[in-house]
Amino acid sequence: MKWITRQRPKIDRIACPWLIKRFVDKDAEIIYVSFEEVRRQAEKLNAIPFDIPDVEYTHYGDECTFDYIVKKHKITDPAIKILSVIVRGADTDRHDIAAQSSGLWAISAGLSEIIKDDQQLLEKGMLIYDALYKWAKDLQGVKHTQNPVENLLLDVYKKFLSQKSGSKKIPEWAKELKEIIQDQIDTNLSLSLKAISQNLHVHPSYLSREFSKYFDDLSFGDYIRKLRIEKAIELLKDTKNSLAEIAYLSGFSDQSHFNRIFKKHTGKNPKEYRKDLLESK
Repeated sequence: MKWITRQRPKIDRIACPWLIKRFVDKDAEIIYVSFEEVRRQAEKLNAIPFDIPDVEYTHYGDECTFDYIVKKHKITDPAIKILSVIVRGADTDRHDIAAQSSGLWAISAGLSEIIKDDQQLLEKGMLIYDALYKWAKDLQGVKHTQNPVENLLLDVYKKFLSQKSGSKKIPEWAKELKEIIQDQIDTNLSLSLKAISQNLHVHPSYLSREFSKYFDDLSFGDYIRKLRIEKAIELLKDTKNSLAEIAYLSGFSDQSHFNRIFKKHTGKNPKEYRKDLLESK
């Protein structure tokens, strides 16, 4: 069967042909023409028009053409359900609904600029969606990061995501995360909530909001900063460490930043604080 749509595809007009060829009509012929020609050529070629206004295969409400094809042809593959959200987010500029949507848009936009021939663009795009489908089907649990602490954090956040929202009881993920961060703060000082959320495929603002509920009403960054100060106080007790070394070991970018944040939290600069510590012994 022939399928026809607008030229210069980016998201839906590559994702839909991929879906059609892989799950609806493996012998489908995809045709790209100018917007003005879609309807006329569809009638002339006996082709199914898609992703243009006022045809069957198009956007409905907040959903894109990809969503409609999934529903129309009763595609129940769980991986396709995941892809549907990613494609919808990328195609409708709602990057908050799936962490991968912004990346898919970036890759698709760049590919469209590099490749000017629509059929060649479709060929390369098919590979992208094959890869994305493989990830959604078999590789969601695979981590790229080699940092063991980040792996622990990701596992803890997975436990959190399985918790029912609205519970007043402190969830196990919060208790466990607090212990992990405290244990590892001196060896892993570049923890990133954004990086964690991307690996979990959850929007960072959601995790940030939930984090503060169980960590003294502090944001992720403020909580890490608080633990850095506490680590610095422990290091100040050892006179072998210079202030510059303590700043580095506590995860601050430089001594000036360390001095400023330390005084904000303790009311004294590190030098004064150390002096008082030594005199109190």
